[in-house]
Amino acid sequence: MSDLSKIPVTVVTGFLGAGKTTLIRHLMSNPQGKRLAVLVNEFGTAGVDGDILKSCSDENCPAENIVELANGCICCTVADDFIPTIEALMALPEQPDHILIETSGLALPKPLLKAFDWPAIRSRITVDGVIALADAEAVASGQFAPDLDAVAAQRDADESLDHETPLSEVFEDQVSCADIILLSKADLAGEDGIAKARAVIEAEAPRPLPILPMTEGEIDPRVVLGLNAAAEDDLEARPSHHDGHHHHDHDDDHHHDDFDSIVVELGEVSDPEALSASIERLAKEQSILRVKGYVAVSGKPMRLLVQAVGARVRSQFDRPWGAEPRRTQLVVIAEHDNINEAAIRAVLEG
Repeated sequence: MSDLSKIPVTVVTGFLGAGKTTLIRHLMSNPQGKRLAVLVNEFGTAGVDGDILKSCSDENCPAENIVELANGCICCTVADDFIPTIEALMALPEQPDHILIETSGLALPKPLLKAFDWPAIRSRITVDGVIALADAEAVASGQFAPDLDAVAAQRDADESLDHETPLSEVFEDQVSCADIILLSKADLAGEDGIAKARAVIEAEAPRPLPILPMTEGEIDPRVVLGLNAAAEDDLEARPSHHDGHHHHDHDDDHHHDDFDSIVVELGEVSDPEALSASIERLAKEQSILRVKGYVAVSGKPMRLLVQAVGARVRSQFDRPWGAEPRRTQLVVIAEHDNINEAAIRAVLEG
């Protein structure tokens, strides 16, 4: 098969809360006449991102073209989950023109690219490009500092800082694998923040990369789709911390052990602002990375979608509850050492 007849796939990677789902929604609403399919690999059990995307489905990307893999990272479950899912998308009655994959925030992109070498799909699919999203403010504030000596000095001077996390390695791997970096929430970072974030990323990148600021997930689809990178043939140029010792089996859970998620169910909530304040408190007191889910607000027919990244909490009413049971369900994600279920529940239930 010539490359022209292969289905292009765009891998969207980036940390929890960098704005991957928002970008994919934007691409779904501006499909450039293409029929899209979307594969979402979310970490945790409540499929929030898949639900958000399904609520945006239309004739260019009908709901059956949006598939979720919620049982672990795709690069660890290649044979069991990823390959059959890709084959199912390729076998749809109307074959998609382009497939978007949203990786979990903790996924290393390179093992996923290696999966495209699998004989069952190699001849029929190509990685059009890897798009890495980075939260401009977070990067600018030095959360992924390349100068470890400076970080160590800073850590010694600041008693509130905790241990070194593997987040920096995941970030570096995402940058190394990317064809384009999108700096999300550029409006919040401002020009100075964007310049700082750009400098951090340029120091990490193994080769010059386009680094583009983006707000609200809005970027011209022509910039990010149709890159023809054939990334699966270009792995040598995409170095990883984990080169040489990542096997496609379940022994090597590459840092997933460093993260845990719990699902907290609450009844109806009468004061959503108090709940937001509790989530902010969790970020500050218990170093929670991410909270997301749905809230049933007393007296409101609409469901409240809550998305928190660190202490930044956003919520919006997204749709009526309909036939599903009204309930509040929040997924809380933190580094393994920071998950204290009783303490988290106490704050949220308080």
